[in-house]
Amino acid sequence: MNIDVELDTRGLNCPLPILKTKKALSTMSPGQTLRVVSTDTGSLRDFAAFCKQTGNELLEQETKDEDFIHILRRR
Repeated sequence: MNIDVELDTRGLNCPLPILKTKKALSTMSPGQTLRVVSTDTGSLRDFAAFCKQTGNELLEQETKDEDFIHILRRR
């Protein structure tokens, strides 16, 4: 999968990963993809809700060790 922008939010707790994601998405063009890495255990739920509310597409979520990886497509 082609990733256009990567965002590292490790060590940040809710709501900072979502706020930084919102800011990053605002600089991107429609259709571009964003990969966000987080260590916030609630981020799986938070990113699903964020995408549902904003209309951005949640392409993939996975857990690797202590990292939660979210891939979004800008609407």
